[in-house]
Amino acid sequence: MLTLVLVSLVPFIYTIYMSVHEVKYGRIGDFHWFANYASVLADPRFWNSLKVAGVFILIAVPIEFMLGLVGALVLNQRIAGRRFIVPLLFIPTMMAPIVVALLWKIMLAGSWGLLSYNILERFDLVSNTSVFASPDLALYTLIFIDVWQWTPFMMLAFYAGLQALPINPYMAAAVDGANSVQVLFRLTLPMLTPLLVVIGMLRLIDAFKIFDSIFVLTGGGPGIVTESPSILAYKMTFEYWKIGEASALAVMVWITFFLFCNVFYQVAKKRLSAF
Repeated sequence: MLTLVLVSLVPFIYTIYMSVHEVKYGRIGDFHWFANYASVLADPRFWNSLKVAGVFILIAVPIEFMLGLVGALVLNQRIAGRRFIVPLLFIPTMMAPIVVALLWKIMLAGSWGLLSYNILERFDLVSNTSVFASPDLALYTLIFIDVWQWTPFMMLAFYAGLQALPINPYMAAAVDGANSVQVLFRLTLPMLTPLLVVIGMLRLIDAFKIFDSIFVLTGGGPGIVTESPSILAYKMTFEYWKIGEASALAVMVWITFFLFCNVFYQVAKKRLSAF
C-alpha cells in the first residue's frame, strides 16, 4: 500500500494540481480553474488522438480476443506437441514492447527489410518507402504488430481458464447427448465468462494507453496519423512544454476510464454474472 501511494497516488494528485494551474517551463503559476481542460478540448489533435485510439482498440482487441479464444480451444484438445507449443507462445508476450518495435522496424524497414523486400515490394503493396511512412498503412501496421504480440497472451490466459474448468458439467452433458457446439455455447463460454470479461477489459485499457511501439516506429506520424493520447501527452510535455494541458489530458483520460470501468463492471455483473 505504501508503494502504491508513493509511486501512483501522490504523482496523480500532483498531476491534478498542475492541471488547474498555469505551468510554464516547469514552473507552476496562477490558479487557472479549468482553462487547461478547455484548451485541450478545443485542440483538434486531442480529438484526433482519441480517434486513433478508438480505431486501434476496435480493430486490435477483437482480433486478439477471437484468435486467442480459438487458439485456446484448439490447445485444449490435447493436440500433439502441446508441451512445446505453449512455451513458444510465451516469447512474443515476454519481449519488451521496445524490443518488439525494433524487431518489426528492421523487418519492415524501407526497401531492404526482410518482409518489406520479400513481400510488400514484390507484390507492389509498398514501393520505395516504409509502411510506417504511409498515411494509409502506418496505423494498420501498428495494429498488426500489437496483434502479433498480444494474441499469444490472450491465448494462454484463456487456455489456463479452460484447464481450470470443472469436469463434472461436461460429464453430465455427455450423458445427456450434447454435441460439441452445444457444449461450447452452453457450458464452456458461460463458465469462462468471468475470465473473458476481465482479460478483455485489461486489454482494452492497455491498448488505449499504447505508447512504446508507436514512439519507436512512427513517433505519432506521418503527421498525426498514429498519434495516440499517450504520444500526444508526451509531446505536449517534453516538446511543447505545455505541462498544464498535458496534465489536464492525463486527468481526462483517467476520468474516462474510471467511468468506463465502472459501467463495464456493472454491466458484466448484472447481465453476464461475471463478478
